[in-house]
Amino acid sequence: MGEKFPTPTLLIVIFFILSRLISTIGYSLRDDPESIRLASSDYGHILRENPAAVLYPTSIDEISSLIKFSNLISTPFSIAARGHGHSTMGQAMAPNGVVVDMMSLKNHLPSHASGIIVNTFNSSVNNNYYYADVGGGQLWIDVLHASLEHGLAPVAWTDYLYLTVGGTLSNAGISGSAFRFGPQISNVYEMDVVTGQGDFVTCSPQNNSDLFFGVLGGLGQFGIITRARIALEPAPKRVKWVRMLYNDFSAYARDQERLISVNGRKQSNALDYLEGSLLINQGSPNNWRSSFFPQSTYSRIISLVTKHGIIYSLEVAKYYDQHTETAVDKELELLLKGLSFLPGFVFEKDVAYVEFLNRVKSGEEKLQSQGQWDVPHPWLNLFVPKSRISDFDAGVLKGIVLKRNITTAPVLLYPMNRTKWDDRMSAVVPEEEVFYTVGFLHSSGFDEWEALEEQNKEILKFCASVGIEIKQYLPYYKTQQGWMNHFGSKWKTFQKRKALFDPKKILSPGQRIFNK
Repeated sequence: MGEKFPTPTLLIVIFFILSRLISTIGYSLRDDPESIRLASSDYGHILRENPAAVLYPTSIDEISSLIKFSNLISTPFSIAARGHGHSTMGQAMAPNGVVVDMMSLKNHLPSHASGIIVNTFNSSVNNNYYYADVGGGQLWIDVLHASLEHGLAPVAWTDYLYLTVGGTLSNAGISGSAFRFGPQISNVYEMDVVTGQGDFVTCSPQNNSDLFFGVLGGLGQFGIITRARIALEPAPKRVKWVRMLYNDFSAYARDQERLISVNGRKQSNALDYLEGSLLINQGSPNNWRSSFFPQSTYSRIISLVTKHGIIYSLEVAKYYDQHTETAVDKELELLLKGLSFLPGFVFEKDVAYVEFLNRVKSGEEKLQSQGQWDVPHPWLNLFVPKSRISDFDAGVLKGIVLKRNITTAPVLLYPMNRTKWDDRMSAVVPEEEVFYTVGFLHSSGFDEWEALEEQNKEILKFCASVGIEIKQYLPYYKTQQGWMNHFGSKWKTFQKRKALFDPKKILSPGQRIFNK
């Protein structure tokens, strides 16, 4: 975790630039040690890159002015938007540049510009559509609470709600709802974006569409999202939440794929959520992401894990309210009928909708109280095509993870449908209709993360050696060739959009896509 500092000459140049900026946009630009420290790291706690300054904008105009100023000078400085700082490999950092703290906008702008405004639009006599205009620096948890005041909620979520809207839309925003409703980027009607040239642009699929599709999943390369119009639907009240255990991977994958085949947005008999995870030799069956299994079942579950090495947990949920309460149990029973889970290892909860969506928060609070939250997180998130998922299980999960025996963190594994993604957007997924997301959500001590990072490299090397054409989610590559391979057929479009919207390559240097 080597800390990098600018050269003395560069410091003088930066100081001159920033002095002019301060006179231009005011004292929301800071270079005090605490501001620099907070913006020099992220949730990953692996890389550390010092910016020259941090902008705490009090208006969108300040963001625009900052970017325009950088464009005007002979040697532009880099700029990175930072939300909750939940990146893991420095993607929201700006070495020797300026980090824009997007969450500070919440405290300054009027609600119509940075807040959460819920609206309905009467599109026909018998059909309304609902949306929320949301500031890019708003947290999803706040979007949830604001929309629930109107009996509404977004349909696409991440598992952790304390992330900013702009941050997740710059990646994709996935969870167990993606198989049916798509990622969060598939549920946006319109955005306001400040481009890499400092222009303020309102874009949608109909207007300025190239910017709209480029920014969604665009890793912050083309503009900074300052407002997004998010799709809402009537909110449920409660959730039937079920977990089932498997010791056979083929049965586990087959059952997951069967369940996500019922995926129409308006199909009342479809699941609302499906995820899967691994139970490995890691002590308690529960983890920081979710405390689901009753303590009375621990010994039986641990015995299974000890016997088989890996146990696969299938997790599903069905939402309901007072109008659908009488039908939900029957619908869930029909969906789960004929599945091949282990008899006697089915666990069910009935919880409030908000409790279900915000299930990870209690785990965060527990880790924070133990001093285990702000530690290195050498995460690896992959998309694996369905045709190779059995090879991945044999070669990676059983061949690398089990043999190394250092993984004690949650490992997610569940399928999605490609048709729920819009190929015009920048985000990339495997070419096959069904693909799996696999997430190694590691936490480690400050002196131990290297071993987990070596395991990540071994996993990537194995996939390359046997021809498993994975795509990284929350991607990280050190070379442009790596990025070219990642984007594949989308690379030329990605380059074209960069040249169009950020020709001086100012934005998001931490992604290391266009660095000189």
